[in-house]
Amino acid sequence: MNEANFILIGGIEQWVTISGDDRDKPVILFLHGGPGSTMSQYDDAIYGYWKKDFVLVYWDQRGAGRTFGRNAPETITEDYWIENPLTIERMTADGIELSEYLIKHLGKRKINLVGTSWGSVLGANMALKRPELFAVYIGHSQIVNGEEGFRHAFNKVSKLAQTANDQESLDKLAALGPPPYGDARKSGQLMRIIKKYERENSTPAPATWWKVASEYDNEKDANDRYNGDDYSFLYFAGHKAMGINSMEAGVNFMKDGLRYKIPVYFIQGEEDILTAPELTKAYFDKVKAPKKEFVLVPGAAHGHTPAVIDAQYKAVKKTLNLR
Repeated sequence: MNEANFILIGGIEQWVTISGDDRDKPVILFLHGGPGSTMSQYDDAIYGYWKKDFVLVYWDQRGAGRTFGRNAPETITEDYWIENPLTIERMTADGIELSEYLIKHLGKRKINLVGTSWGSVLGANMALKRPELFAVYIGHSQIVNGEEGFRHAFNKVSKLAQTANDQESLDKLAALGPPPYGDARKSGQLMRIIKKYERENSTPAPATWWKVASEYDNEKDANDRYNGDDYSFLYFAGHKAMGINSMEAGVNFMKDGLRYKIPVYFIQGEEDILTAPELTKAYFDKVKAPKKEFVLVPGAAHGHTPAVIDAQYKAVKKTLNLR
């Protein structure tokens, strides 16, 4: 099966693709990171081999990719950003509505959730709020406490830069000071330093994974991904000058996300700086769930790698007792 459509979710049309070798197989809904880092444009490069066992669903979340392009005006202004806020509550509700649609549309009792980074915020919230919709929740690069995680990452890269005698990064970090910032540009500058050190200390994903599929390789889609990424990050990081609150600052699963009614797996890169293994493990240790497992992936940082994808695959199959 192969479906790609705009579906009415949360009062707006949102882009959803559904594909798999057999419609009767279990359904996996992928929740992309970023926010704004859509996955629908990468075709089958990353998860293609899963199609023999699962029906795969990619969703361009509110404010991202084709969903952004469908709903934004031709000229994007600051007024548009301010008047169309993104919130965790709204986007979690979107995810739940999409899950209900998939269960009905594909004739399933439950579906399976895989959330990466920002997507792990939505995934954990969805699993906690509506456990009856899901067979398993798999959090990859799980965000536990937004502000604490960012502070931890700042301290980690500061130490790494000192050890490496990286004066350029040290100067930038000194100018930024520790988070929180209330300024999306400062958050972006810190993210660039974090990504630099993650690249230096981890095994990268194959470059072929990030080749954009021909259907999405055009100016309009590229602009929509770029503009949606900016818009989404603005709300993720927050920007006080525009009265925009940070979605990340509101995340603290240590306080309000410790009891799951479904199995949970946390897939964690050992070299992840942005969502550090020690913070995820501390959360995992406190979580109550019918079944839980923590998988530390050597050589992986914050993003996807073949070893991470394989760990996710094994986690879903184990939960569903598939061989």
